[in-house]
Amino acid sequence: MMKKLFGWIGKALAAGVVLILLYQLWLFAHVLWWIDHNPSMTSFMEAGLARQQEKNPDAELRHKWVPYDRISIHLKRAIVAAEDAKFLEHEGFDVEGIQVAVEKNLKKGRLVAGGSTISQQLAKNLFLSGERSFIRKGQEAVITLMIEATWSKRRILEVYLNVIEWGNGIYGAEAAARRYYKTSAANLGRDQAARLAAMVPNPRWYETHRSSRAYQRRVAVISRYMGSAQVPR
Repeated sequence: MMKKLFGWIGKALAAGVVLILLYQLWLFAHVLWWIDHNPSMTSFMEAGLARQQEKNPDAELRHKWVPYDRISIHLKRAIVAAEDAKFLEHEGFDVEGIQVAVEKNLKKGRLVAGGSTISQQLAKNLFLSGERSFIRKGQEAVITLMIEATWSKRRILEVYLNVIEWGNGIYGAEAAARRYYKTSAANLGRDQAARLAAMVPNPRWYETHRSSRAYQRRVAVISRYMGSAQVPR
């Protein structure tokens, strides 16, 4: 009886491993496809649309893809300065940032900080949910490795700027530029770019709280460092 039970357990574990491997292959196939094809929808967009449609079944996302060359250099520099100053140097992970995050998590006794790079944030946005868990962080790391191994830094930043959230139902630099400044992503000025970059950590809150002290301080810091931020050509 025990032998039969262990046999079933072994088969179940093997089936689980196969399913996990198939899921990783599915993810990798998408990563490869998006090397030169633009994603029209992401996991975060789907969640945002569902959230919007709970209140209004006819709600639609505001999103328009624009190529890298049609995004203001000011916004590129502001985003890198705000989110990942070592973007061009690392291979997906900022070791120092992770160490700081681990210390915060150990101090709090739970996952409260991730030390995420732009590549990690993109992996999460494309495929995962916004929940905080060690399992999700592990999957995020795997996807990050896939992206860094197959995409150029220019492509990573291009996709990131086109899919991240900038308010309720607002995704990508073009929609954000139109929503907040009535201009295109290409024509964003230095101050406008710093203000948009400052919204990224909590875009739905900052959409209606851009007069807060925390937001103004963040804008000032980004403005100070964005001039020296290095971005892909």
